[in-house]
Amino acid sequence: MSLSILNVFNRYRSFGGEEYSVERIREHLRQRHEVSTCSFDSKEWTPPGAPGKIAQAGKLFYHPEGKRRFEAAVDAAQPDVAVFHNIYPVGSPALYHSALKRKLPVVQFLHNYRPFSVGGSLYSRGRILSDPLHGRYGTEVWEGAWMGSVTRSALMAVLLKLLHRSGWLDSVKTWIAISDFMRERLIAAGAVHPERIVTLRHAWDAMPQAPEKVDAGYYLFLGRLIEEKGLPMLLKTWDALHNQLGKNTPRLHIAGEGPLAGLVAQHARGNPFICALGTVGGETKKDQLLRCRAVVIPSVWWEPLGLVTYEAYDYAKPVLAARSGGLGETVLSGNTGFLHEPGDVDGLTQDVLNLEAMSPTQRAALGSSGRHWLRQETAPTVWLRRFDQIVNPLVAKGS
Repeated sequence: MSLSILNVFNRYRSFGGEEYSVERIREHLRQRHEVSTCSFDSKEWTPPGAPGKIAQAGKLFYHPEGKRRFEAAVDAAQPDVAVFHNIYPVGSPALYHSALKRKLPVVQFLHNYRPFSVGGSLYSRGRILSDPLHGRYGTEVWEGAWMGSVTRSALMAVLLKLLHRSGWLDSVKTWIAISDFMRERLIAAGAVHPERIVTLRHAWDAMPQAPEKVDAGYYLFLGRLIEEKGLPMLLKTWDALHNQLGKNTPRLHIAGEGPLAGLVAQHARGNPFICALGTVGGETKKDQLLRCRAVVIPSVWWEPLGLVTYEAYDYAKPVLAARSGGLGETVLSGNTGFLHEPGDVDGLTQDVLNLEAMSPTQRAALGSSGRHWLRQETAPTVWLRRFDQIVNPLVAKGS
């Protein structure tokens, strides 16, 4: 059954993984459904011409202009269902209110942990915070979990409290978690009723043919240079490998930008086997993936899914990942790579040594298993069928 779907997304100030996922979801839905869009952009609230800070604070919970734009999109498209992604800050929870009044069913994708966490990550200052799942936001506020600001975090905490008490989230007929881990954590905390949340991992448009097998011997990190991604422990791991192996240490290429770029540069100066690449994209990124020995994903937060795993598998590369969040569901230890405990320098060090001790044939077999998993588990046709199984009953019930 072909549906009319309104895809709603508030873009972030910087392009990132979620925006990439939203674009891919929209394109996959268009293979079977009529998809229109309602877009907001966080840059609308940055100078020049942006509302002042006090005005922004007043509109954070209920932005009349955001609601007006949403309702205009609904009137134009006459959708059967609205698919929400991020709606902050320009869209605002007013969109839930509007959908509820219009009896428009909403399907909410959870790309992170908002609207159950002030910062969206359940992580702050080197530790995972589970209290927000129970509606306790004090630590996130005190530590400025949203945008590094105590004031902004306090505003977001008030917003979340009001939102959960408003009844507006009744417009969300189904929450879509992108990993079983996310779904189970939200259910266990009582944040969402089990019957209202499902798991639907992201699809992936894998290359039709496996690329040529190239192994230049280096390990590759791709992502934001932030603490949540495990950068400090990754650097410590390579220092430990350097102390142990000396001139036989494998190289580590770190590709990305972020607040820990200075820390990466500092370690690179003291360890000749760490190479800071900065931001990479296009053919440079493809070449890095093609030639690496393995991809390293040492995340220490509850990673919702980890699409870098998909990228690695597309190039038939093994993955060395933390057993953190959804990563534990996509990296099959001993089959497509190895898993270590989050923050465990010794564990990751041993995984690197184990991979180094393997023959080229054994390493290639791990990568081939990863590519096979990707082709079997993330095919867009499979994803679309599962999406329809989730959404069609909601539309039928509403009509």
